[in-house]
Amino acid sequence: MSTSVQTKRYRASWNSAVIAESSNTTVVEGNQYFPVDDVRSEHLRPSETHTTCHWKGVASYYDVIVGDAVNRDAAWYYPEPSKAAERVRDRIAFWRGVKVDQVAG
Repeated sequence: MSTSVQTKRYRASWNSAVIAESSNTTVVEGNQYFPVDDVRSEHLRPSETHTTCHWKGVASYYDVIVGDAVNRDAAWYYPEPSKAAERVRDRIAFWRGVKVDQVAG
C-alpha cells in the first residue's frame, strides 16, 4: 500500500469541464483522491456499482456527467473505508478517461 498527502494543486477534468481541483489530494496506489468539498457535485450522479478492495473496503461509484455526455462509473469513493484506508474517507478518485493533472503555478 502506497499513500501520500500532496500539497501541489491537481485538477480532474473530462469533456473540457473541470470536475475537481484541490491542493489537498491524497495519493493511494497512484490515484489522486480529492476531498469531496473540492469536487463539483453537479458533475456526479450516483451509480449502482459497488466493488470490494481487499484492504480498502467496499467502493461506491459515480457517473461523471458533462452536458449530455455520461462517463459511467468514472469516479469512486469509499463511504466506510477500512481502518488501514482511513485517509481516503470523504475523498473521490477518478478513472475511465477523466484526466488528472498537476496545475501549473
